[in-house]
Amino acid sequence: MNFNYSEEQNLLKDSIAKFISNDYSYETRQKHVAMEKGFNEATWNTFAELGWLCVPFSEDDGGIGGGPVEIMIVMEEFGKGLVVEPFVPSVILSGAAIAAAGSEQQKADLLPAIIDGSQIFSLAFVEPQARFDLYDVKTTASETNGKFTLNGAKSMVIHGGSADTFLVVARTSGEQRDEQGISVFLVPADAKGVVVKSYRTLDGQRAAEVVLDNVEVQASALLGVKDQAYELLQTISDDACLALGAEAVGIMEKLYKETVEYTKERKQFGVPIAIFQALQHRMVDMFTLQQECRSLLLRAVLSHESGAKEYQKNVSALKYAVAVKGQKVAHEAVQIFGGMGMTDEMNVGMYLKRINMINTLFGNGDYHLRRFMAL
Repeated sequence: MNFNYSEEQNLLKDSIAKFISNDYSYETRQKHVAMEKGFNEATWNTFAELGWLCVPFSEDDGGIGGGPVEIMIVMEEFGKGLVVEPFVPSVILSGAAIAAAGSEQQKADLLPAIIDGSQIFSLAFVEPQARFDLYDVKTTASETNGKFTLNGAKSMVIHGGSADTFLVVARTSGEQRDEQGISVFLVPADAKGVVVKSYRTLDGQRAAEVVLDNVEVQASALLGVKDQAYELLQTISDDACLALGAEAVGIMEKLYKETVEYTKERKQFGVPIAIFQALQHRMVDMFTLQQECRSLLLRAVLSHESGAKEYQKNVSALKYAVAVKGQKVAHEAVQIFGGMGMTDEMNVGMYLKRINMINTLFGNGDYHLRRFMAL
């Protein structure tokens, strides 16, 4: 099996890697985190100018027709740089949902704004009582006279504080935990009755709590078919897990490489600690764990690309491995770096926090282990 990238894929990888190396240092990243929106709008516009925001969209929708391999490339490099710009909520989640379920008019109106970076979209689907069950939806949308009225609350809306438009998951029929009866609506962030409370997450990024109090939207705000959004949510959730898995693999690679370099410089008893056999064994373990996760990532990507029925199972295997092995790699790095590895002044501690955050998004390790066994 040929795992080599094509010429175009290598160009994409090299362009992002070069940007991260030259223009996105850890110090720069920390400055972006401290900005009002939690990211740098100029950098986001640069992403758009370089064509990175159009990667997963078809040529008919204004993209380059990239698939899971291209997303893997982008997210691995973003992981190495701890990129905080809203690529996942706006492109991977919202953009994919609009491209898959939107009408021709909705796609024509909305996708160009995502691709050129002029608007930020965020998927509002998590509810406090639901844990990781996508079908557990208490937020309601009642239809009257050609309009929908939304009431409810959403948690952990990624980059919700900077979003121009929310894709709100609401129940239009059925009981709270029914898979049928779920719909998605396009809701402007400044609509009457929408209250957004933004906050910083563990890894320095941003999320928000969103309350909807009698928010009225037109029937044209419905995305896709009424009552039948669950399958769409499951698809984009799996694809988001794949993207986050790639990000985690990039983080793990960066962690073991930086740890190896550090041990060559750090001295004890007048010699570099890299010569200590116990540490050598631990760093070999870090490399091995990263390669195991990368193998599972490739398996999931290839099954996605070929449309194999094992895709969901492979995604859950990857997500579980990242939860267990990713944290192991990050903890080893922090221990070898010592106390300073826990501080925000060093990227090692922030890589650990980001790995922990990835573990909680779209189902943690325990959830995906149970899902894997069920599948």
